[in-house]
Amino acid sequence: MSEGPAISIRNLVKRYAGEKGAPGKLALDDVSFDVPQGGIFGLLGPNGAGKSTLINTLAGLVMKTSGQVSIWGFDIDKNMRNAKRAIGIVPQEIFFDPFFTPFEVLENQAGLYGVAKPLRRSMELLQDVHLADKAKSYSRTLSGGMKRRLLVAKAMVHSPPVLVLDEPTAGVDVELRRQLWELVSEMNAQGVTVVLTTHYLEEAEELCDRIAIINHGKLIANQSTRELLATAREKVVVLTLDRDLSGLPEHACFLRCEKTGERTVEITYNKDTTNAGEVLASVQSQGFAIVDVTTKEADLEDVFVSLTSAVQVPV
Repeated sequence: MSEGPAISIRNLVKRYAGEKGAPGKLALDDVSFDVPQGGIFGLLGPNGAGKSTLINTLAGLVMKTSGQVSIWGFDIDKNMRNAKRAIGIVPQEIFFDPFFTPFEVLENQAGLYGVAKPLRRSMELLQDVHLADKAKSYSRTLSGGMKRRLLVAKAMVHSPPVLVLDEPTAGVDVELRRQLWELVSEMNAQGVTVVLTTHYLEEAEELCDRIAIINHGKLIANQSTRELLATAREKVVVLTLDRDLSGLPEHACFLRCEKTGERTVEITYNKDTTNAGEVLASVQSQGFAIVDVTTKEADLEDVFVSLTSAVQVPV
């Protein structure tokens, strides 16, 4: 493999068939981006944005209408077998035969990928996902968290260099989410490129090196996490004043001024046109003494809401 991207997507279009020959839903509209090797890449978007269609296209479960997709340098049309061997998919839904043991689940999956018995790593993978002590138990007896970890091991039986996780923490508790992210971070540290979709934006902000956002089938952002956060225009200062508030400070440079306590206010301003010094000076000029100042930086949720609320629906 050359030093190209782990996944390359060019002008990807998927339009589903409509009824009685009418055009169907345009799920992906001329999407193009690369997933760099070796990082954790976030793929975000609202429900119905096209994320699942894109992932199912990578998995070979959805046939694209047009465009080109390569995984680890292998075109999914021209070299489908190698493309599929280069990627592991962890679906949102938990499914495997409940009467198989975790060891049998991994052995069967390895067999489906044509991995010769001497080359199979079933016990090693179970150790990696902390399920070695459950190797001979029926899968139906595993807890929800254990089943999630087994799905990760199942996706790795053929040692793919790319791992895609589709909403892996949807509906799970905080402790399980922590365990899953530790596991994913360990695999990434071992050289696996990870593609993650999630609705928990704070997770994406913490874990991902780069983030792409899809809305209504269109790619609306594809930047490093740091660069994406820097696009947020709004900034907030929280002020503690010297007396109880009977009225709020007002100024044209304030986007919003909200009372959050008897003596505290949150002032939102546009950082492109105003700086914190101007905000503080305007408050002091109205007779308020400032006892304490803290700031709130924009987070990924702020950027996400701003971007997705401005995109029109394609037809």
